[in-house]
Amino acid sequence: MVDATGLTLYVAAALVLAITPGPGIFYVAARTLAGGRAEGLASSLGTGVGGMVHVLAGSLGVSALVLASADLFAGLKLVGAGYLVWLGLRTLRSARLAAGIGADGAIATAPVGPRRAFVEGVLVEALNPKTAAFFLAFIPQFVDPTAGSVAGQFVVLGFISVALNTLADILVALAAERIRASAAARPNLVRRLQQGSGAAMVALGLGLALAKRPAP
Repeated sequence: MVDATGLTLYVAAALVLAITPGPGIFYVAARTLAGGRAEGLASSLGTGVGGMVHVLAGSLGVSALVLASADLFAGLKLVGAGYLVWLGLRTLRSARLAAGIGADGAIATAPVGPRRAFVEGVLVEALNPKTAAFFLAFIPQFVDPTAGSVAGQFVVLGFISVALNTLADILVALAAERIRASAAARPNLVRRLQQGSGAAMVALGLGLALAKRPAP
């Protein structure tokens, strides 16, 4: 395993990356605002599982194979981009429906339930080839070939990064839930946040669709 200094540097870098807004954070925020804490936490765990898909695939060389193939990368990229855009548009539509918030502050959008929120969270992260590219470019810098199994080190370091990402998503869900709880007093704020999350997911999806395959 990497030495203490290298591990500290890795955790610090992974923490900065964890709090950088991305598809997972915006999806968790949108899901919490629409369906409450249960859906927010479920989607957070889903993005974590999706991240581990990339970690395990990377340790087995699958991610490297996808990134090495222009056709495979393009296919995964377009599927992931289309899914993000669809989720973003669905969130924007829900925000428009939320214009009908009643006097009791109840949000007019129908929740999808924790199970579906979890599955969608997995897909949001697992269908993002940029996540695979990040792990393959970032983690190997901290792997010590003389300190044991390279694949094992890759999984451990990847798990640390995914855990930090998931923690950030959970904090976003808890913050969004507090905002949602005050919807009776600030219904327009909740609607604007939903619109912002939806627009961000659409923009990220379009950006992903235009992403170029990393150079080998």
